[in-house]
Amino acid sequence: MADVSGTELSEQKEVEIELKRKQDRRWECAQRSGKAGVTPELPETLGFYDISSVRREQRGLSADPSLTRFICAELTRGYFLEHNEAKYKERRERVYTCMRIPKELEKLMIFGFFLCADAFLYVFTLLPLRVLLALLRMLTLPCCGFRVHTCPFCQRSSGSQLLQPAQVCDMLKGLILLLCFSMMHYVDYSMMYHLIRGQSVIKLYIIYNMLEVADRLFSSFGQDILDALYWTATEPKERKRDNIGLIPHFLMAVFYVFLHSILIMVQASTLNVAFNSHNKSLLTIMMSNNFVEIKGSVFKKFEKNNLFQMSNSDIKERFTSYVLLLIVCLRNMEQFSWNPEHLWVLLPDVFMVVYSEVAVDIIKHAFITKFNDIPADVYSEYRASLAFDLVSSRQKNAYTDYSDSVARRMGFIPLPLAVLLIRVVMSSMKVQGAMSYSCVFLFYLGLVTMKVLNSIVLLGKSCVYVKRAKMEEKLFERPPTAPPASAKSPSRADVTRCPKASGKAPSSHPVPVRNCQTSNSWRKPSAALR
Repeated sequence: MADVSGTELSEQKEVEIELKRKQDRRWECAQRSGKAGVTPELPETLGFYDISSVRREQRGLSADPSLTRFICAELTRGYFLEHNEAKYKERRERVYTCMRIPKELEKLMIFGFFLCADAFLYVFTLLPLRVLLALLRMLTLPCCGFRVHTCPFCQRSSGSQLLQPAQVCDMLKGLILLLCFSMMHYVDYSMMYHLIRGQSVIKLYIIYNMLEVADRLFSSFGQDILDALYWTATEPKERKRDNIGLIPHFLMAVFYVFLHSILIMVQASTLNVAFNSHNKSLLTIMMSNNFVEIKGSVFKKFEKNNLFQMSNSDIKERFTSYVLLLIVCLRNMEQFSWNPEHLWVLLPDVFMVVYSEVAVDIIKHAFITKFNDIPADVYSEYRASLAFDLVSSRQKNAYTDYSDSVARRMGFIPLPLAVLLIRVVMSSMKVQGAMSYSCVFLFYLGLVTMKVLNSIVLLGKSCVYVKRAKMEEKLFERPPTAPPASAKSPSRADVTRCPKASGKAPSSHPVPVRNCQTSNSWRKPSAALR
């Protein structure tokens, strides 16, 4: 047994010696071929060689400080972008979104600009005609005093209102315009211009910033004042004494429009001083104020609704700035006796202001969409929302005027701007003789034609945008009504007018069914969408 065990041990030693010789030969061949630069001694771990120790020795041997090896490593070092494919695709989409922002934003701006222009032209063209029709309805055919149920001439019942709610609002707008225009005659534009011109550049810069903030505050609160006036004038009243509450609302609306008109006049005078300054330093400072707006808005958190509000505000500011530039050009042309050569002097500054506005809006919206991960297609949704307001205001069951819906959505109130423009045009141009009045009449016809064509094109485009956004079903929904808790109890007149559940009327006279049934006009498709 001892001999057998001794022979087995000798055989195992010979096998181990042969394995070591074979391993030594392999490492010698590898060193000769240059594929390995380490010693063949490898530590064993459970029958396997530790490769990590070999790699550590390789790093130790190749870590000798050599400038040539470092430069070669830097020149030949590689990396693989496909290992983080999702990240780089996201970055590429952000770049594409920033490149699409100018096009999509300008589409929205152009559409909103013509919406504001339509509401602004309405004040000069169709509003006077509607006021005249309301006056004719009030003054002509006073036949409702006769003891007949229905007048054979005006087809008006004796118990119906003299004016419709829309006509009452038109009359109030006309009165506000007339009173504010007569009050603006007592404000001297030339004195205000020279008073502003005597101030230093820093003061004017501060004044212009304060005027911009005040204009936004006036626009946000002014439409609420006008809406309160319209509702107070048209809400159903039980007693005649309730009409007295209309007087303070009307005075408040006149006071607001007058103050806002003066504010815009000061703004236009400041811009006029900047145009007429010799070194153009004030104009440069005022233009740089637009770039300060980028700092205040780019690095804030924005949702889609906040971006929509800011886009509407930018549309309103751009349209208002264009009207202010028109006022400045009119005042300067009047001072130079309408010399056309002076217009070419003003045009470079006008284009510089316009280009700065456009550039600031593009940069601001591009970075806001980038930082908040908002796609560029959101501007088409905003355009569809504005188009929906336009189409819904043209329906039979519309509960607001289109100019008022634009004012609520964008904060653009055309009444103060219209009062100021009428004041500037009347002071800059003198109408004398039959030829001058005929030119004014032709100019008015041109404005009416422009308004009608603009409304037709806008309505067609709006129907296309609404269909594309699949918002047609919302057009046929009923307007929101007040909750039943806040609803007033029906008056005696309403109780006697409508029949009871049994179908019998309390009065002896037959009651028309149309006075008590709800109208089904909201179920019919809009004529504009057809």
